[in-house]
Amino acid sequence: MIVGIPKEIKNNESRVGLTPAGVKELVKRGHTVYVQHTAGENSGFSDQEYIDYGAKILPTIADVYAIADMIVKVKEPIEPEYELIKEGQLLFTYFHFACDETLTLAMKQRKAVCLAYETVQLDDGSLPLLIPMSEVAGRMSIQEGARFLEKPQGGKGKLMGGVPGVRPARVLVLGAGTVGTQAAIMAAGMGAEVMITDINLKRLRYLSDVLPKNVKTIYSNSHNINMELGHIDLIIGSVLIPGDKAPHLITRDMLKLMKPGTVLVDVAIDQGGCFETSHPTTHSEPTYIIDGVVHYAVANIPGAVPYTSTIALSNATLPYALRLADKGWKKACQDDPALAKGLNMVEGKVTFEAVAKVFGLEYTPVKEVLA
Repeated sequence: MIVGIPKEIKNNESRVGLTPAGVKELVKRGHTVYVQHTAGENSGFSDQEYIDYGAKILPTIADVYAIADMIVKVKEPIEPEYELIKEGQLLFTYFHFACDETLTLAMKQRKAVCLAYETVQLDDGSLPLLIPMSEVAGRMSIQEGARFLEKPQGGKGKLMGGVPGVRPARVLVLGAGTVGTQAAIMAAGMGAEVMITDINLKRLRYLSDVLPKNVKTIYSNSHNINMELGHIDLIIGSVLIPGDKAPHLITRDMLKLMKPGTVLVDVAIDQGGCFETSHPTTHSEPTYIIDGVVHYAVANIPGAVPYTSTIALSNATLPYALRLADKGWKKACQDDPALAKGLNMVEGKVTFEAVAKVFGLEYTPVKEVLA
């Protein structure tokens, strides 16, 4: 199979779809890999490293799309890429269709085969291709939240861990999945007072046993959240419904309960955000203020640490990319139900029910396109 690795062109997106080590594995199996010039540069990988491991370098993104059977990326294609996508071409990347109707309709019109990292799901319910970036985003959410708590950044002017004699910052983490757990670990490690919420009592019991003692668990409902808002300095939104839009756990009215300079970090912004007042921001302009509350809603948080993120993502995606290249997308998905769940769109047919439902589109079950 011919595999293409284009350079990411989304604002401040410095990750790349595969490392040179990943390219080496594909080449060893007889596949041809084309990498766009400087695609890996911002992640610390030179063109020469890719060449040394068997890749061929192409000068433009159009060249890569034109020659490849499978495109391996990090983020969803953006508008300049739409016309480059060929009918039947396999795109293996993050899509987050449910919060982007323009992207959804464009991929439907281009009749691409869209296999989304974020909906590949194992039998135990885990999301193996989302976990590594969730780990990075969860940890980064605290780093960024701590920065924007500084007074020059619009925050309250609080140090996360305080100092002897001065109380530390208070952090509320909404959602106890991978992002939330990693955020709680980071915040606790910095010495903050941390509360983590979820509706899964089994999960809360587990976290209560394994997390540091400066992390407390709270059952998630609007009453319990409202009771905390007047005392909280930093809120991390980390609620995920796989493939669907995130619920709004913080409404506009609830901002009035917070003190000026409170910081909201919406890690769920890729799926529409879990704060009503969230809208996507970029690393170059990461925040805005509503009712005195600082909102951070960067849609590609891990893109700020591309070296770590690229290696972590490639570690997880490579085994699946190898199967897709070896067998083709249809046979690979027939053989692996987890991978089949990643099929969101196949040659104009919407094959992920939540996406079809959000935009009122006709839904085609995956089993029909795999028959």
